[in-house]
Amino acid sequence: MYCTAICPYCVLAERLLRARGVTEIEKIRVDLQPDLRRIMMEATGCRTVPQIYIGSHLVGTYDSLVALEHSGELSQLLNG
Repeated sequence: MYCTAICPYCVLAERLLRARGVTEIEKIRVDLQPDLRRIMMEATGCRTVPQIYIGSHLVGTYDSLVALEHSGELSQLLNG
């Protein structure tokens, strides 16, 4: 998950993932290493955080994560 220290949506995304049983979340702090934001933008096409990956699948933003949760697809991605 690409994130920053002060992003409330990053905190919410982590909280949701942990509630669904995710124990390890790799956090890539784009606020500490600006070059990583450029890499994130090239990979995702977005400049906002969080940018969430589950495995190699780009979920996208916190809103996208919540949409997957509501549709039931988040469990499939996490268990897949």
